[in-house]
Amino acid sequence: MFSAVLGGLCCVVPNGIMAVRLFANAHRAEGASPATFFIWEFVKIALTVALLFAVAKLYHDLNWFALVGGFIVALKSYIILLFRH
Repeated sequence: MFSAVLGGLCCVVPNGIMAVRLFANAHRAEGASPATFFIWEFVKIALTVALLFAVAKLYHDLNWFALVGGFIVALKSYIILLFRH
C-alpha cells in the first residue's frame, strides 16, 4: 500500500512543481515562453527519475508492482476527471 502511495507521489510532486512554476511565469508581464515550458518539462522528468531512484534506494520494503501501479494511476488520473460529469 505504501509503495503505491510513493509511486503516486513520484508523479504528482514533479507535476505540481511544474504547474506552479508555469502558472507563475504566465502571470509575468512578458508572459510564458515555449523555452520556459521545455526547461520545466526537463526538470519535471529529471525530478521524477530522481524520486523513483530515491524511493528504490531508501525504501527497503518496496513492492515494485504497487509502485509502478500507483505511478500509472497518478499519470492517468485525468481520464477519471474527464468522465466525472
